[in-house]
Amino acid sequence: MNFTKLFFSLLLVGPALFFTGCETVKTTSAPKNSFTFDPPVTQPKNRAAVQVKVSTGAQRLYVVEGNTVLLATPVSVGKSSSPTPAGNFRIYSKQANRRRFSQPGAGYPMPYWMEFKPAYGAHWGFIKPFPSTQGCIRMPLKSAKKTFDLISVGTPINISISQPWDATVGKTLPKLDDSALPNPPTEYMNSPQVFADVRQGRLWKFGH
Repeated sequence: MNFTKLFFSLLLVGPALFFTGCETVKTTSAPKNSFTFDPPVTQPKNRAAVQVKVSTGAQRLYVVEGNTVLLATPVSVGKSSSPTPAGNFRIYSKQANRRRFSQPGAGYPMPYWMEFKPAYGAHWGFIKPFPSTQGCIRMPLKSAKKTFDLISVGTPINISISQPWDATVGKTLPKLDDSALPNPPTEYMNSPQVFADVRQGRLWKFGH
């Protein structure tokens, strides 16, 4: 009789122990790369009221109309030795197919260039989860294209250590890290095919 009770007790308690053990297992997903990120967009009611807000502390860029966030995206900003300029500016130049002029890296593609200060702009670039640029604002490819389409020459841009949306929509954005991606061949990056590909939302082997 005692063995029978023990047998049925194990049948009941065993699954409970199994599921309790499962609940204590913590799983962490690897950071996504920037080519998998495709932010949703809300079209503005008044394009003249669109503004860009950049948080260098959170590494977030928001396209807003008033208090409404039209687009939010992770970005990479300038490292401590070459910080992204802070302050209020305006986008005064837009170039979909731009290449770097200066050394090092002259000729490197910087699609969807949105310049707010001489030699400083927001544009496509490989993303890292820490400040890593020479002062520009690197954006995921689809984020750069959608932002490029939302803003106009003359759109205001504010760059600050923080923005009001960091604690809300900014926290919902994924961690992006392109560190593990291989460098595309130099011949490809110097070719016109780069700009043909980015218009399709891809670059070399990355994206769709």
